Amino acid sequence: MAMFFSTRLLFFSIIIPLLISITLYQLIDSFDPAPLPPDSLFSSPTSIPPLLNDKFLTGAEFIGVGLLNNPEDIAYHKESGLIYTGCVDGWVKRVSVHDSANDSVVEDWVNTGGRPLGIAFGIHGEVIVADADKGLLNISGDGKKTELLTDEAEGVRLKLTDAVTVADNGVLYFTDASYKYDIHQFIFDFLEGKPHGRLISFDPTTRVTRVLLRDLYFANGISISPDQTHLVFCETIKRRCSKYYISEERVEVLIQGLPGFPDNIRYDGDGHYWIALISEVTTPWKLSMKYPFLRKLISMAAKYGVELLFMKNAGVLQVDLDGNPIALYHDHPFSHITSGVKIGNHLYCGSLLHSYITRLDLLKYPAQKKL
Repeated sequence: MAMFFSTRLLFFSIIIPLLISITLYQLIDSFDPAPLPPDSLFSSPTSIPPLLNDKFLTGAEFIGVGLLNNPEDIAYHKESGLIYTGCVDGWVKRVSVHDSANDSVVEDWVNTGGRPLGIAFGIHGEVIVADADKGLLNISGDGKKTELLTDEAEGVRLKLTDAVTVADNGVLYFTDASYKYDIHQFIFDFLEGKPHGRLISFDPTTRVTRVLLRDLYFANGISISPDQTHLVFCETIKRRCSKYYISEERVEVLIQGLPGFPDNIRYDGDGHYWIALISEVTTPWKLSMKYPFLRKLISMAAKYGVELLFMKNAGVLQVDLDGNPIALYHDHPFSHITSGVKIGNHLYCGSLLHSYITRLDLLKYPAQKKL
C-alpha cells in the first residue's frame, strides 16, 4: 500500500507537471531560444577586484524618495550642480546635488512622452536623451524644445534606444539594445539569446545615422574614452564591455566574464569607468543561459507576468582605463542597479526598480581588501 501511494505521489507531483510542460513547450513554438556563445557562459576571476564593499546598503542614503519613478540613468551637469535622470513615467527630472541628501530638490523638467533611458550633454548645452520608445532626442532651450534626431538606422526602426555618449566633435554615439523587442519586452531578448543589438552614430552636422556594429547581445551602456579614440560599450547578455576604435573600426575586449550583468558605464573624469551590474549571475540565470529549453519555459511564464529569473546582489564595479578591476560596491538585497556615477566623494546609483537615487559616501564606506 505504501508503495502504491509513493508511486501515485511521484506521478502527480512530477510526471504530470513534466508532461504538461513538454506539451506546452511543443505548442508554443514561435519563441525559439538559441544557444549562447561559449564566452558568455563563464565567469572570469580576473574580473573580481581586490577591493570590496559588500554592505552597500549599510551606509546608503536615498534621494528623492517617491519623486523619482525608476530613475534609470544618471548624468551630472557639473556647471549647474544638477543631476538629470529619466523616469518610467516619461519625465526627465533634475535633481540638485548637495552635501546633505535631505537638501536635494527634485524638479519635473521635460516629459518626452516615452521612456527616457540614457542621458548625455551636447557640445552646445543641449541634453541628448536615448528614449527607448521615441528614439534619439535633443532637448534644448532649457527644456522648451524637444527634437527627434533619429529613430531608425539602415531602414530598421530603433526598438530600444538605450544609452548615449557625445564626442568632443559633437558626434553622438548610442546603442539600440534590440531591434526586435521594445522596453516592455526586453526580458525576451535576454531569453532568446540572439544578437539584436546595434552600436550607432549620429552626426548632427550631416544628419546621417550610421550603424557601426551589429549583432550585439543586448547593447547597453556606452562611454567615450577620455582621449576620444574609442568607445566603450556593454553587452548585457555576454557580461562584457568592449572597445570600439572609431578611426580603425575595430573591436577589442575591455573586460569580460563580469560577476554580474552590466548596464550603464560612466567615465568619472579621473581615469576610471564605473560599470553598473543589475544582478549577479544567480543559479536560475546560470541554468537558463546554458539550456535554451529552460529559457523557453521561462518565457512562457514571463508572458503571464511570472518572473522566474530572480535578481540580487547588484552593484557597481570600478575599473581603470585598461579594464583592470579596482573596487566593487554591492549588497545581497540590492537589485536592478542600472547606473553608477561618481560625483565628488559620493557614488550615485540609478535603478529600474526603486523610486529614488541611492547614494554612498565612498570615504565613509570605502571598499577594502578582502580577508
